[in-house]
Amino acid sequence: MFAVVTIGGHQYKVSEGDEIFVDRLGQDEGSEVSFDQVLLVDNDGNTKVGAPTVKSASIKATVLEHAKADKVIVFKKKRRKGYKVKRGHRQQLSKIKVDSIKA
Repeated sequence: MFAVVTIGGHQYKVSEGDEIFVDRLGQDEGSEVSFDQVLLVDNDGNTKVGAPTVKSASIKATVLEHAKADKVIVFKKKRRKGYKVKRGHRQQLSKIKVDSIKA
């Protein structure tokens, strides 16, 4: 059984027991979260497609930890002008474990 769910503007294909990184959630580590924007649910070939979401479908997950992604370097330069800017960015992430999918 798997589902396609929207979390923080991104779509993820998840199954029960999966651990995925999503954009930082406001909950504490160890707390349970529920996502109700489920776009598709597949249960052994029995597929439900939402328009835009599947009614009464939800995903329960647990926040395992908060982390940072790898650093991305943004370097801008204009040749012969003496213009150089170097900036870095580390995205804030939350690692969640999918506990159950309710269709």
